[in-house]
Amino acid sequence: MRLVATCLLVLMAVLYAVTRRYEGLHPALGFVRAFAEAAMVGGLADWFAVTALFRHPLGVPIPHTAIIPENKDRIADTMAAFLQTNFLTPQVVARRMGAVNAAAAMGTFLADPRGGESRLRDGAAGLVADVLESLDPDELGGLAKGALRAQLEKLELSPLLGQLLGAAIADGRHMPVIESLIRKAAETIEANEPLIQATIHERANTILRWTGLDEKLANAILDGLYKLLAETLVVPDHPLRRKIEDGLATLAHDLIHDAAMQARVEQMKQEVLANPAFARWLDALWERGRTRLLQMVRNPSGALAGQFGASLAELGQALQQDVRLQSLVNRFARRTMVGVSTRYGAQIVRLVSETVKRWDARTVTDRIEGAVGRDLQFIRINGTLVGGLVGLLLHALDLALAVS
Repeated sequence: MRLVATCLLVLMAVLYAVTRRYEGLHPALGFVRAFAEAAMVGGLADWFAVTALFRHPLGVPIPHTAIIPENKDRIADTMAAFLQTNFLTPQVVARRMGAVNAAAAMGTFLADPRGGESRLRDGAAGLVADVLESLDPDELGGLAKGALRAQLEKLELSPLLGQLLGAAIADGRHMPVIESLIRKAAETIEANEPLIQATIHERANTILRWTGLDEKLANAILDGLYKLLAETLVVPDHPLRRKIEDGLATLAHDLIHDAAMQARVEQMKQEVLANPAFARWLDALWERGRTRLLQMVRNPSGALAGQFGASLAELGQALQQDVRLQSLVNRFARRTMVGVSTRYGAQIVRLVSETVKRWDARTVTDRIEGAVGRDLQFIRINGTLVGGLVGLLLHALDLALAVS
């Protein structure tokens, strides 16, 4: 576009020179000369104005030229203030997020992740992968593990366990666990029958061993245990089963209301967190998670396949159809974005300002000119044509005044 505008200016200059020389051959050439002359003036004036934005015209340091490179720091501060005032205030973010159905958009994407947004998804996935790989794994892992450990330390584990156990008992979901423990106990006894018999034989007195009653006693004890466990397993209101249920109910109550029980659970939690084995488990968990995350973002289509992809598709359909779920997710998204703008708005705009200030003048000039340069060259073209039309009007007025 710069070449087009320059060629148009040169054409006007050539046209002016030709018509100036042969103007006397025909009265109409005076109009052409007036058009070309005024077009040259308009084109040169707009060339100067456009050029003065980015550099000194013809390299001459005329005052108030090269405006952008000379004022890049002020432009950076103004741009940052504009962003913060007009885009990153909580009111603006809340109003904008209120008009966006983020839940429905997320649901559409999850329900059909291989739709028209594949390029956007792949580009975003590649960007996330590049960012993850560029960050220091040890430092990033330390931050992630530190954040997880801090959340675990703040977590009140005892009431949570009590509520989970109470809900399981209320729904009857504890019964399969009890029955599984009873079966496991029977299998353990069966697998260790020789050990039990040997223990009873060692602890029996001499008379029992001499008469062989120790073996009968051991078999009787084993048969009694098997019978007790079998009856507990098949009889719904067996006393042992009720005893176990009462114990679980008491445990759930104590976990929620008993300060001593809560203190013991908290102490156990702190001992686990302080154990070196937990630190090693946390390291392995982070490394597996980071590796898996990199694999997923490097291959988003593969990550969305199989059962995981089907689950995400079901979630997407729920987000599309459930109005209450949409409202909940949208409210969460709005509060999150407002919180981000409140806490980090100043840092975001400062990042913009400091980044622009670190650029050299040539970089700032090239990037801004590359963004708006095409439109600026249209200004030159329009200035040339409008100037020519003004020249025609003035020439016509001049002739009219001469005749009158």
